[in-house]
Amino acid sequence: MFEHLSDKPIADYQNEQARKWEEDRLLQKCVEGREGSPRFLFYEGPPTANGKPGIHHVISRTLKDSINRYKTMRGYQVPRKAGWDTHGLPVEIEVEKQLGLFTKKDIEDYGIRDFNAKCRESVFKYEGLWREMSRRMGFLVDMDDPYITLDNDYIETEWWILKDFFDKGLIYEGHKILPYCPRCGTGLASHEVSLGYKEVKTNTVTAMFKRKDEESWFLAWTTTPWTLPSNVSLTVGKDIDYVKVRIHEGGDSDVTKEHGGKVFYVAAALADKVLGQGNYDVIKTYKGSELEHVEYEQLMPFIDVASGAAPGGKAFYVTVGDYVTVEDGTGIVHTAPAFGEDDYNTGRRYGLPVPNPVDEDGKFTATPWAGRFVLEDGLDVEIIRWLAAEGKLFSKEKVEHNYPFCWRCDTPLIYYSKPGWYIEMTKLKDQLVENNKEVNWFPDYVGERRFGNWIENVNDWAISRSRYWGTPIPIWRCEACGRLTCVGSRAELSERATTDIPAGENGVPDIELHRPDVDEIHLTCEDCGGLMNRIPEVMDCWFDSGSMPYAQQHWPFEHEDEFDDRLFPADFICEGIDQTRGWFYSLLAISTFVKGRAPYRNVLVNDLILDKNGKKMSKSKGNTVDPFLLFDKYGADATRWYLLYTSPAWSPTKFDEDGLKEVAGKFFGTLRNIYYFFVLYSNQDGIDPRTFEVDYAARPELDRWILSKYNNLIRDCISDMDTYDHMKAVRRIQNFTVEDFSNWYIRRARRRFWGEELTEDKQSVYATAYEILVGLAKLAAPIAPFIADEIFTKLTGGENVHLALYPEADQSRIDEALERKMDLVRDLVRLGRSVREKARIKVRQPLPAALIDGKYESVIGGVTDLIKEELNIKDVLFRQDIGAYMNYSLKPDFKAA
Repeated sequence: MFEHLSDKPIADYQNEQARKWEEDRLLQKCVEGREGSPRFLFYEGPPTANGKPGIHHVISRTLKDSINRYKTMRGYQVPRKAGWDTHGLPVEIEVEKQLGLFTKKDIEDYGIRDFNAKCRESVFKYEGLWREMSRRMGFLVDMDDPYITLDNDYIETEWWILKDFFDKGLIYEGHKILPYCPRCGTGLASHEVSLGYKEVKTNTVTAMFKRKDEESWFLAWTTTPWTLPSNVSLTVGKDIDYVKVRIHEGGDSDVTKEHGGKVFYVAAALADKVLGQGNYDVIKTYKGSELEHVEYEQLMPFIDVASGAAPGGKAFYVTVGDYVTVEDGTGIVHTAPAFGEDDYNTGRRYGLPVPNPVDEDGKFTATPWAGRFVLEDGLDVEIIRWLAAEGKLFSKEKVEHNYPFCWRCDTPLIYYSKPGWYIEMTKLKDQLVENNKEVNWFPDYVGERRFGNWIENVNDWAISRSRYWGTPIPIWRCEACGRLTCVGSRAELSERATTDIPAGENGVPDIELHRPDVDEIHLTCEDCGGLMNRIPEVMDCWFDSGSMPYAQQHWPFEHEDEFDDRLFPADFICEGIDQTRGWFYSLLAISTFVKGRAPYRNVLVNDLILDKNGKKMSKSKGNTVDPFLLFDKYGADATRWYLLYTSPAWSPTKFDEDGLKEVAGKFFGTLRNIYYFFVLYSNQDGIDPRTFEVDYAARPELDRWILSKYNNLIRDCISDMDTYDHMKAVRRIQNFTVEDFSNWYIRRARRRFWGEELTEDKQSVYATAYEILVGLAKLAAPIAPFIADEIFTKLTGGENVHLALYPEADQSRIDEALERKMDLVRDLVRLGRSVREKARIKVRQPLPAALIDGKYESVIGGVTDLIKEELNIKDVLFRQDIGAYMNYSLKPDFKAA
């Protein structure tokens, strides 16, 4: 009657199921079968397919898939379109490695057209592995018709959006200090910088800057000795107290030995820390404002500022800035406007020169270290030695601090003055903040604090990249008068081009919207008739992914009528914590401008997967996990279940294979055993519980108790899944299955399955067990889709559990008093067994009695036979006022003969 579960190796059977789902068009049935139902819209954050998928992708895809399956089972129509992120430096870097290229010049010598063709080929290098991982783990998403960021339709939408920004005056070209990757040869947006911080040890120095008009020195501390050749001022705090001190001569300290008799300037609050308590006498105290414009001598005379090597006027004097603090250093800030945002702003206020002896490869062009990378190991030591030899080194110290690295190629970043194109997001800040308040974040503190604080302090978005493989910025500049224009579509480009562009399919101009093809199209200037050339930059790839709500639909060129009703905004998105300043931000930034609202209603944020020791996983550490091997050994269900069981999604997950093994045995092993037990006896007796009509009120108390527990479980799981708290739902289902259903109900009711007569009692136990087994399959289906479907279809004959509706709690079957009663009995039994264990009396040894506080007699008086049976005792005795809560005792001195 009922089929047994497959005895094939779990990986083989789940592969068969996955293939059957594809053949049966399960995804299409899930979507099309809910036509006319309320829609639940999901946006997929696009991964890059030129890298292999890892275990961190399994957890994020499990979270997405489980919610989409759950909402489908709750009656919603849930369209789910996959996407691929195909542009940007990660792709270029991969191709550079393949071709043996190292610099931008190498790429240009190779040829931009050929290089980009290789990039296009490489973006789907591991697409097959991604498909295989998604299929094997049961990630149900449309991968046959995905959105692809390199597609011309996708790019055209981005052009339309950027033109709207441009036409509203929110795009400008500017020179700003940008975090710059010298290996990649391009700047990074501020939200990208946050993706790559590392703890590093750095040689820091306190340098001595000689005052010009007297024999004294200003002390300034820096964590970047390589910027000292570019120093043009020393910045102090206007209202900070500074002291002029003389160092004692003689004594045992390093300061007095090396600098005895010298006069220094330092912040009063930091004097003891810098100079050593008792090592100096204060000559005079100044406010920072009193030191403004005091001149000093150039520290490292390798750059002739006055000769025009760098623009600007007078240099080497004290300036004032409100960013100076006395938290560390000396309270006097070494200022090099080419290499720091505060420095640059100070330079603009004072008209300082901006000397920059560092080229785009991050190498010195001047100084004794010309040709060497400024962050090269050991170079800082050489600079320190030079300072010491010149008598300009006060002290050095190695410190550990956070430093930004390129998130794409792992090169340390340089803060660097570079021209670039910006979206003026600061003008949209208030609206960004308000829109974020409408979003439900899970957990809420990410949205309120981490993300909220980020947009409260939003910077203008540096959208240009001086690279090759990306969406070209559609801005053309007149080479005669400098006029700028932004093109918003292929049709507009064709109309304005100086040469004919042939029409392609459906009359759409046949032009490839990548470099160098688009660079070869010129326009005529509307002001002077001059030739207009496209600017060479491409877009930040985060603009690609942030445009996906619109570009995946080729809006507004298509789907304009239905867009706001059916395609925007998303009800749900989910990505890792690192995307708070990545995809989450770019989505909000673009949609706040385009639609005036947030592009998502609910955001689930998952944290990192760590190894079992709490260390971040990395190939270099050898602690990564291959998801395919886990699927082979334990199956996708157990892997998915374990990842959500271990901790809340928004907390770091410590991955321990022993824990996965335990879950595979404890939950899935128990569930299988229950199924085997049920099928064995129902087939043996020829019983089909689906035909039974058993009155609920007439069922035994044990059955009504488990059904009450079950309906409470349904209610709680719906609450948990509606609030994206997977861990709670998973743990509830597992605890119910193992403790309530298996260890208590099935064990207590086992003999009722064995009876030869088909009594009402036997019908009740079969009907109850069947209902709960089917219900558990439905409850577990969003998270453990394979075994849930197998159990459901073999018990019900239904087509697929994922097309079924999620259980609904029947409030009439919830009996809290009965649950409290049975829970008390179970507690008493546990205590009784504990007493036996302490007394070393096995359960098979009968005992005469258990003594229970009389206040429980009215609660459990009718089920004392159950307690007697569980504890193997002759009697249960109740006594009033016997003391502590559940004072329970066995009498080992009354052992039966």
